[in-house]
Amino acid sequence: MEKIIEAPCPPEGMDDDEGSELRELTVDAAGHGQRLDRWLAQQLTAFSRTYLQQLIDDGAVQVAGRVVRKSALRLRVGDPLRVLLRPSEQALAYTPQTMALPIVFEDEHILVLDKPVGMVVHPGAGHWSGTLLNGLLAHHAGAAALPRAGIVHRLDKDTSGLMVVAKSASAYDALVAAIAARRVRRIYVALAHGRWSGGAEVAVEQPIGRDPRQRLRMAVHPHGSPTSKPARTDVRVVDGNAAATLVACRLHTGRTHQIRVHLAWLGHPLVGDVLYGGRAAWGLARQALHAARLGLRHPVLGRWMVWDSALPADVQQAIEAAGLHYNRALLWPGDEPDGAVE
Repeated sequence: MEKIIEAPCPPEGMDDDEGSELRELTVDAAGHGQRLDRWLAQQLTAFSRTYLQQLIDDGAVQVAGRVVRKSALRLRVGDPLRVLLRPSEQALAYTPQTMALPIVFEDEHILVLDKPVGMVVHPGAGHWSGTLLNGLLAHHAGAAALPRAGIVHRLDKDTSGLMVVAKSASAYDALVAAIAARRVRRIYVALAHGRWSGGAEVAVEQPIGRDPRQRLRMAVHPHGSPTSKPARTDVRVVDGNAAATLVACRLHTGRTHQIRVHLAWLGHPLVGDVLYGGRAAWGLARQALHAARLGLRHPVLGRWMVWDSALPADVQQAIEAAGLHYNRALLWPGDEPDGAVE
């Protein structure tokens, strides 16, 4: 049996935190003889056992009127429990946070933003607040009713450039479908190590999955592998010399780290991308990747729209320091695709 006490005063000996919630429970017959942490996990299914064990360690649980700090305590039927549920970092992940969003287009259905380097798109381990998702929840009321606050695709923390976000349910569904059908143009600029040895344009169709030897990395897998997904990146050379190559990359799929993995597989890891074999060079210590052009059909109005983003100063300076020249005219056009690319 459980009772929720609103706006609680914490029991004596239990420190309160802003945003905490006090739960009162009574041990039933099935709980007699069970460990405290195990029984709590059965009653409070929205919380992990690890989180509840931490509450016990912190003195946030009372059994029969006294604070206990032993997760292995055996309960007796009829024991009254008080649990002060304190907000965890994960619980704060979906909290609205006001922040400056670099918006380049917005209407009631979508917004397009030019994400800066360092902005995390979605909460995760080590980044439970200060993300784009937190900013979207504060930016407009409708974000709370949408999956991932309307985020339909992501950029890595250290990748800059253009992203589209849905602001309505109809726009969200249409954008997800358009990305799945490969009708959204996403074109990136990347600075890679080494002299280019292939053709001026290369289509890389190599499946991508988790690297079995290093779980933080992705890797190219053999075709037909059950642990990978199909991935295609078109690569076009913009400029190059003996030390570096500047390329434009057109995504047809959106696998995790796709451009980084495919270029490393080609033998040209990105400058600054130490995870995939690159190294800091020409003053650039982060991966040299920028989402420079975005084209899509407006999910509600139906018209084709294209946005361009100028290179960030650090990437532009690295390109120049490498002795290369960026010519935006050599990027693929942002024209509407004729159809899905298989």
